Amino acid sequence: MTTAQAPRVAPPGSLVPVADDVYAFVQPEGGWCLNNAGLIAGGGRSVLVDTAATESRTRRLKEEVARIVPDGPGYVVNTHFHGDHTFGNGQFAPHAVIVAHAGTRSDTEEAGLGLRHLWPDVEWGETPLTLPTLTFRDELTLHGEGPRTELLHVGPAHTANDIVAWVPERQVLFTGDVVWSGVTPYILMGSVTGSLKALERLRALRPAVVVAGHGPVGGPELIDATEAYLRLLQGLAEDGLRRGASPLRAAREADIGPFAGLLDSERLVGNLHRAYAELEGLAPGDRIDVAASFKEMVAFNGGPPACHA
Repeated sequence: MTTAQAPRVAPPGSLVPVADDVYAFVQPEGGWCLNNAGLIAGGGRSVLVDTAATESRTRRLKEEVARIVPDGPGYVVNTHFHGDHTFGNGQFAPHAVIVAHAGTRSDTEEAGLGLRHLWPDVEWGETPLTLPTLTFRDELTLHGEGPRTELLHVGPAHTANDIVAWVPERQVLFTGDVVWSGVTPYILMGSVTGSLKALERLRALRPAVVVAGHGPVGGPELIDATEAYLRLLQGLAEDGLRRGASPLRAAREADIGPFAGLLDSERLVGNLHRAYAELEGLAPGDRIDVAASFKEMVAFNGGPPACHA
């Protein structure tokens, strides 16, 4: 069990090449609201995958993108509705077309800027709610002068309607928060079983480079590690239900072995709430009491989860 950490400022993100014309914007250390983004360049209408949580971090992302694409991206893709991936939309629109799954647009509008209330001490800056203007249901391919970007709906996983961005000509996969790197996965608003199906689909793409939604860039081993955590989670949930233990108690008693060193371990509580609910018949992606789960994560953590955005 972790304890609340003292406020600090995380280092700024930077845009690094991961293949020809493809870049990852990585924000250390990848914890709450320190997400990754991506750029598929090569001329014409470039594609930016996700934005950032705060005004200042999005400005940093915009500056980094401008080094490669001076006129800015033609498209901004939101892999899901959470504010760390969408709050920066307004700094790229209306020049860029904001693209997302149809369900993500609805969820973004409903959620609004609510994420900001969880961490009132964060300097969010100006983050106007900017909704996607182009939506799709299953698949959408974005073409430019560079490599094409295939947007694939793989949810429910992290949320009810996750998409990933696949660059097949470069074998680079931007997973959003379907895959995690050195950070505890979080599937409270999505699905355990849905995540496992999504990971199987992503593995079948045979990516050489995997840019997770949070944490360092890696390869297909990140898919394997995320799956292993979720398999352990399923076992803990089955055991907890059998013993009549609440998700909070089960989390406190859990031995998570090789995953004990992951950032944001308090997410285990929320994940167990989802796993319990699915075992009791809740459909993947169906609504769950997020506020109650977050309160229990705070209790598990000994204080509010650390957010260094």
